[in-house]
Amino acid sequence: MLSIPHMIVVFVIVLVVFGPQKLPELARGLGKLMAEFRKASTDFKSAFEEEMRDLERQAREVEQRKAEAASAAASAAAQTQPATLPTPSGVETEAGSGALAEGGATEGSVPAETDGEGPVVAPVAEGNVARETETQASSSAQADGNGSVAPETQELQAKAQKADN
Repeated sequence: MLSIPHMIVVFVIVLVVFGPQKLPELARGLGKLMAEFRKASTDFKSAFEEEMRDLERQAREVEQRKAEAASAAASAAAQTQPATLPTPSGVETEAGSGALAEGGATEGSVPAETDGEGPVVAPVAEGNVARETETQASSSAQADGNGSVAPETQELQAKAQKADN
């Protein structure tokens, strides 16, 4: 800012105006003022940087919360999907009528009669497999004509009830 010749000129003017006795006192005051200014600017700079770090940390926390909420929503959506599809409208659900009575068909495997869509296929739960075996065993027991239930059928019925619970 000031070159050496300019500083010499300023020093001579200050020496003439204030005198040789006041010059050391002025230099001490100027040194203290500069030290206080540096300290204040350093404090301001560190406070500003600390606030910026806090804002960045808060922004990262908000992003993490959003990511956690999105992953929680995705996992909740995956968990809440139904295991079977709802019964299509217009499909008979009684065991003695319609396409359900044929061959042990389930509600989800009967084609819907609306809008020309393809068949609706529902996943089969483990409990349904035991029921089909139970149904076949009870029909063979009834075919014997004696009307009593075989011990094998009773075991299958107990297993099916446990699977349902």
